[in-house]
Amino acid sequence: MAFLNHEPMASRSPQHLSEKSGPHPRNRHRARYDFHALVTSSPELARFIVPHPLGGDTINFFDPVAVTTLNRALLRHDYGLTWWDIPPGYLCPPIPGRADYIHHVADLLGENNRLGARVLDIGTGANCIYPIIGACEYGWRFVGTDIDPVAIQSAQKIVAANPVLAGKIECRLQTSPTDIFNGVVRPGERFDLTVCNPPFHASAKAAAEGTTRKLRNLGEGRPSDKPVLNFGGRNHELWCPGGEAAFVRRMIAQSVPLGDRCRWFTTLVSKRGSLPPIYHALNEARAMDVRTIAMSQGQKHSRMVAWTFQAP
Repeated sequence: MAFLNHEPMASRSPQHLSEKSGPHPRNRHRARYDFHALVTSSPELARFIVPHPLGGDTINFFDPVAVTTLNRALLRHDYGLTWWDIPPGYLCPPIPGRADYIHHVADLLGENNRLGARVLDIGTGANCIYPIIGACEYGWRFVGTDIDPVAIQSAQKIVAANPVLAGKIECRLQTSPTDIFNGVVRPGERFDLTVCNPPFHASAKAAAEGTTRKLRNLGEGRPSDKPVLNFGGRNHELWCPGGEAAFVRRMIAQSVPLGDRCRWFTTLVSKRGSLPPIYHALNEARAMDVRTIAMSQGQKHSRMVAWTFQAP
């Protein structure tokens, strides 16, 4: 069970956060993948399945094609999609972790308010994964934004190809690389939530070094190996000047004028070290409520930060 802190976090040290393990109780990917069921609905996955060292089946998660094929099978089997694909080199996200984020932001709205919410996805990407999960699990209506025209075209193609998404997802191109809300949020438009998977790294070099560390930690590769981004990612998806802390601080500052038109602003935060400057920015912005929710999937630990300018 993930840890939900109901107190404002801006005055607390990140060291007090509890990183408890386990997916969200409503996450349909809590258990190990049922490869038999997945292959039944997506036979193309069969050629990527290999024996797991501890028993059962798995795939090679360092093979980008295998990861993409698994995602396609999961989206078909668990969410009813008839077609899904992404352009070569674009981010292919791990679906269980993305589903966890959606279920946790649903908790912010409460059981009586979570159905039919209107959500803004900042940086929806070519994969359109948050709108897919939110629309299929809760019937949410999404506006997905991105600064990359290719990503927007890919997301639009996914929406158009799947009747289950019809009328629930609109994609908008953000033409300004420095603006997050201006230019995509229309006058008087209101949202219940925003979600965001920010670029985590501060440079392309840092992104490559992060991949190398992951390979070492998992016992794959040597320091001399060329990093392979098994989940892909274009430059704007992986890094920006100042990394995630700078991006989120900019988001916080730009969220202030929209404080009366959005109930909860949220973002993923990958690095614990990013929390102090984020909390400082939230104090400066005078957020009325700030919450930090720890999440984990296997060895991967992350957290979500949420803030609002509205009274309960």
